[in-house]
Amino acid sequence: MQNLIRFIQNNHFFILFIFFEIVALTLVFQNNNYQKTLAFNISRNISGYIDSRIFSFRQYLYLSETNQALAEENTRLRNSLISSYKQRTAADRNVEFDSAWVQQYNFIPAKVISNSVNKQNNFISIDKGSIHGVEPDMAVISHDGIVGIITGVSGHFSTIIPLLNIDLRISSKIKNTGYFGSLHWNGNDPRIALLHELPHHVTMNAGDTIITSGYSAIFPEGIMIGTISDYEIRGGNFYTAVVDLSTDFNKLNQVYVIENLLREELLELELQTTESYD
Repeated sequence: MQNLIRFIQNNHFFILFIFFEIVALTLVFQNNNYQKTLAFNISRNISGYIDSRIFSFRQYLYLSETNQALAEENTRLRNSLISSYKQRTAADRNVEFDSAWVQQYNFIPAKVISNSVNKQNNFISIDKGSIHGVEPDMAVISHDGIVGIITGVSGHFSTIIPLLNIDLRISSKIKNTGYFGSLHWNGNDPRIALLHELPHHVTMNAGDTIITSGYSAIFPEGIMIGTISDYEIRGGNFYTAVVDLSTDFNKLNQVYVIENLLREELLELELQTTESYD
């Protein structure tokens, strides 16, 4: 208390000056419309700025929950797309069903928990495993395009062999012509891959879209891979195209594991067909 009294005694002229300034300004703003409007606008701007900062901070605190909710919503939308279904044909005449369509693909959302892009044999880990329905040899994509294939699974986690691994090859095709080849990463730039075995008579241009061919029981047809940036003839009668990847593996966060619900049926049929010709 003595310190406060001493402070007031030492600064009473300055305190009086501030007091009279406040009184004067109050009178000015109360009795002049222009100054009143100016003060209101200033206070509104300051209040708006503070409110926006508080809102942004709250959004940041709930960012993880928001991303999870968006991933779950995207999963529901992907599972409802017509591309996730297969139309029944006459081959299904011995199967009882109530619909002309059967679901072929189911999407499982997952979060990346570890990732590498600077090795020749990179791997990715995600936070979903066998208890979530994840199994080896399932496809993995992001909202931008292809990611890789599930290679190892535990109860709660899985590992992915990504496109940025020199041991992985993906059957891919040019979207506008349908010609297909084998796409792989050469172990250098994480932003590009090479598409081989395209016949020399194929017409292609820089900017052409490359998608998955669907010629496997893993990836659905039409998943985005990237665009052609350059191409040249290599090894005689085949083109090799340089593909700018649509997926930025340096920023990979949310992915979707694709379960092919008809995969076992397809593999069993292919096995039977192979054995009948052996």
